[in-house]
Amino acid sequence: MDNINWSELAFGYVKTDYNVRCYYRNGKWGKVEISSSEYVPIHIAATAIHYGQESFEGMKAFKGKDGRVRLFRWEDNAKRMQDSAEGIMMAEPPVELFKEMINKVIKMNMRFVPPYGTGASLYIRPLLIGTGPQVGVRPADEYLLMIFVTPVGPYFKEGFSPVSMLITREFDRAAPLGTGKYKVGGNYAASLTSIKKAHDGGYANVLYLDAKEKKYIDECGPANFFGIKNNTYITPKSDSILPSITNKSLITLAEDMGLKTERRPVVLEELETFDEVGACGTAAVISPINRIKDDESGKVYTYGKDPGEISTKLFNKLIAIQNGDEEDKFGWVDFVE
Repeated sequence: MDNINWSELAFGYVKTDYNVRCYYRNGKWGKVEISSSEYVPIHIAATAIHYGQESFEGMKAFKGKDGRVRLFRWEDNAKRMQDSAEGIMMAEPPVELFKEMINKVIKMNMRFVPPYGTGASLYIRPLLIGTGPQVGVRPADEYLLMIFVTPVGPYFKEGFSPVSMLITREFDRAAPLGTGKYKVGGNYAASLTSIKKAHDGGYANVLYLDAKEKKYIDECGPANFFGIKNNTYITPKSDSILPSITNKSLITLAEDMGLKTERRPVVLEELETFDEVGACGTAAVISPINRIKDDESGKVYTYGKDPGEISTKLFNKLIAIQNGDEEDKFGWVDFVE
């Protein structure tokens, strides 16, 4: 792709050649279809439009210096989509169908996989929607699983540089016992107003507190939160937090590096005891945080202008495995052949 400046790519949409689609009808999944259209014909009464029957995943493919294209923990994404589908009563895509569609869409768009060493990757977006019409509030009887890809750069324009976060109690991302642990669009829609407030104030994103007591750290914008102190990697435990595949990987890497790990409730006041804090997820991998402001109390927590030592080691280790620069001893990487 001569017209793409790979090193300057933003985290946004770039048109590629093909996407893949598969319909669930009459109680079974059909054949995988290939499309060059960026549009989806949909019934005006489809449940995705009216009742939020929609789930998506985010994952990446990486080209190594050996020229081979790698997928990172795709099966975890497949199983998380199944969990989300079960949570809002959609048809669950079989893992093998998920794999077939991912491999097909990457192969058909291979010229859009960014070259090794550019810092860019091929973002993969599986999307599951209710296409069957319902006027009453009930699940659809037809669904569409589609996957498109687009080359992307870093999620935050700062890249692997510390960002600032805002704590606001005006908004909740998800209710206790709600859909917070599922990757559904409604959770992100619920975050848009608070994110705009953060951006208007010069912050990269929002650090949410739990919706029930406003006492515990919850999600960190579109990512999981973690803090490091006393040689321990600590991340919140909550039923309203999306189970991040990146966070799960970082926990494994931290233990492999000799750190202790804890997944437990994290009270707000504990922020002042951490040596390093960050947000982690597929899009950004790790975004170190240098400053958190509590909008209500005015209290500011600061962590230094540079990324922390342990965060940096974890980031570099995970990136190296994803790109094929270090041995994948955990069995996380599959190749697109």
